[in-house]
Amino acid sequence: MHTLTVILGGLLLFAVLALTARLIPWLQHHLLAVFALLWFIASAINMTVGIVHAGYSFMAELPIFFVVFLLPVALAWIVSHKRQRQ
Repeated sequence: MHTLTVILGGLLLFAVLALTARLIPWLQHHLLAVFALLWFIASAINMTVGIVHAGYSFMAELPIFFVVFLLPVALAWIVSHKRQRQ
């Protein structure tokens, strides 16, 4: 359940950045890169919390990190490319 919540948080972050990009012109051109960087940092913090506080090993958290990071970034990439084609 926690993993799903974190992934939804990533999608929410992308939505907020996409709406903000309408107001800030340079962000429109770098939206995917800015989102990926911010989401990588958030995902790494989430992994660190899992290791330090929940007691999971690095190797146990690594596949979860990849899912948590890559799923929102992949969806953001798809949305970004569809928006560019319009």
